Amino acid sequence: MFSVQVTQVTQVTQVTQVTQVGQVGQVGPEDRGAVFALRGELDFESVVQLHEAGEAELAAGRGAGPVVVDCTLLTFCDSSGICALLGLSQQLAAQDRVLRLAAVPDSVARLFSLTGLDQIFSVYADAGRALAADAAPRDIVADDAAQPKERQNI
Repeated sequence: MFSVQVTQVTQVTQVTQVTQVGQVGQVGPEDRGAVFALRGELDFESVVQLHEAGEAELAAGRGAGPVVVDCTLLTFCDSSGICALLGLSQQLAAQDRVLRLAAVPDSVARLFSLTGLDQIFSVYADAGRALAADAAPRDIVADDAAQPKERQNI
């Protein structure tokens, strides 16, 4: 079973305030962003939940705060999940916002590395670091200190 929990964050330390998927509350200008906590398998059958959460966040027009996808409880991601993450990233970029990934499991990180997506997504150790980071939208995978590595042009 897959689920997405949407968290509106008003301070970097408040990552536990969760609203139901699709129920996005009133948010003030002090907000730092949103956290989408993924649980289970992100695949063809479940990707619609991520789409719905993303659409609700985009429709809310909250400004420049990042959207962090917390992958702590993600067990699997297929090509449908990858497409959903890429699409969400592009939609956020159109609103001058950024998508950041947090706590990506090794199996998914390996998939990102094999496909080159580690060159597109900013990845952080946890959601708190991802929210606190001042990363550009296309920074590379972050190290343990949550400082993005710079792209090396060859």
